[in-house]
Amino acid sequence: MIIYNPKGWFSFVFKIYKADTITKLWPMLVVTGIFAFIIAYVEINYIEIDKMKASSYVTVGQSLVGFVLSLVLVFRTNTAYDRWWEGRKLWGQLTNISRNLSIKLHALLPSHDKENREFFIKYIPLFAQILHRHLTNDTTRYTLDEHENSDDTTEFRYSPSQVAVKLTHKIVQLNKENILTGEQLLFINQELKGFMDVCGGCERIKNTPIPFSYVLFIKKFIALYVFSMPIGYVINLGYWVVPLVMFVFYVLISLELVAEDIEDPFNNGDNDIPTKKIAENIKKSCLDILAKNK
Repeated sequence: MIIYNPKGWFSFVFKIYKADTITKLWPMLVVTGIFAFIIAYVEINYIEIDKMKASSYVTVGQSLVGFVLSLVLVFRTNTAYDRWWEGRKLWGQLTNISRNLSIKLHALLPSHDKENREFFIKYIPLFAQILHRHLTNDTTRYTLDEHENSDDTTEFRYSPSQVAVKLTHKIVQLNKENILTGEQLLFINQELKGFMDVCGGCERIKNTPIPFSYVLFIKKFIALYVFSMPIGYVINLGYWVVPLVMFVFYVLISLELVAEDIEDPFNNGDNDIPTKKIAENIKKSCLDILAKNK
């Protein structure tokens, strides 16, 4: 994730980085410009039409289609951001769960019980570390894809669920050894349950993308809108329609690419949630809490 100063807006105008949409779109922009130029050349030199009547039709038609397209794109970007923000809330929840469990265990475990304290210092943050690897692995994305081999588990010999199992077994063992009472088990049960709740929520975001038919419709709608623009606006703009069409195409497709970039927030990209850094912070917090003497 890129850390930046949101108040330094003027510098953003001239800033270009590797994920900027213009680096991905320039070949399509060139093709769009060539197409618009050809349409403009044909209409200006070979087609005779009633400019006043055609201009009124174009203004009304393009305005209506543009309004509908803007609503669709707003919904698309908001849906993608909701997925990103939900992922960030889940990792914030995981941070709180890890810290709360560490605080409770610090209060419940005897101060001289270094062996059990070291176990939890290792395994509580290990859940976040393993979850980070789990979510950034492509295999997780295809969990619900029927074309993938679901029996291939070589990438997940150590999964988040296994870490949760070890933590639960350790807590139960401490109860059997009379280090923790039954009431104390209930006291920390919510945190143990919370680990897999977070994992399930993150997996839901990772392996359930935006419906294919919806994404396909938006791309077709944008293409149809942009490539129909020069047919009408040449009447009023002449060859100036070429840069106009290129600009509109860049804006609309950029919004779609931004939505695609943030709808899966677990790819270690510049705009993704910094899960690795959050996992490191969880490790520091757990060590700071459990390593202290009462």
